[in-house]
Amino acid sequence: MVALPGFAANSAVLRNGFSIRYERKQDMGLITRLYVNADESSFVDVPTGEIDHIEAAPDDAPAISTQQSARDTQPVRENPLNIDELVTSASGTYRLDPDLVNSVIRAESGFNVRAVSPKGAQGLMQLMPQTASHLGVQNTFDPQANVEGGTRYLRELLERYNFDLIRALAAYNAGPERVEQYGGVPPYYETKAYVARIVRDFNRKKLQEKNGARSVDGRERSSNPAGAQTSRNSKTAAAKSPISPENSLAASH
Repeated sequence: MVALPGFAANSAVLRNGFSIRYERKQDMGLITRLYVNADESSFVDVPTGEIDHIEAAPDDAPAISTQQSARDTQPVRENPLNIDELVTSASGTYRLDPDLVNSVIRAESGFNVRAVSPKGAQGLMQLMPQTASHLGVQNTFDPQANVEGGTRYLRELLERYNFDLIRALAAYNAGPERVEQYGGVPPYYETKAYVARIVRDFNRKKLQEKNGARSVDGRERSSNPAGAQTSRNSKTAAAKSPISPENSLAASH
């Protein structure tokens, strides 16, 4: 790693139109780390190739902003809403199990609001710029907009694959084109590990929930939410329904 002597009140202007104000930057090869506060306790990792240029930032510039007009700008919340509340709200809107959405966020960003992948995916649910544009998300670093957009996209993929959770997750990671090209989960280690990680985390939560119900009632509760199919070609254990039991839909919907 080579530390570069960045200057206070500078902005890294990205190719996608975002600008990130930083106090110091550090060149890490393919990634450039931008420290967004003076004590360096908070930083953003950005693909170096995505930085178009560096410019001086006004003292009152937000930590992350866009080069849009003031009425279109959606600055990041410095005190974002509780993520659980955001997930609960978005899951209710798109009728998904909030545990599934949380499992996706854990795998995508580790609940880091400012996460940026080497390929340019951004925010909690790691939306690519083109996907974010399709979903109407103007600021992918806005936690609420990101979670709502990512949850909507996950719902769209589930409907596209007739609620086959494994294929939907694979498409979220590798893209629908790759899932259709290979007729299922693409033969990529990253995608296979990603799907397995989410399904394992989701199943763990459902098992804890089931054991909790048993401890309360002294018996196992019976439920029959809309089922999620699994890919015949996948060795991953089947997860329970991604559809929220409170808002379950028939697969024909």
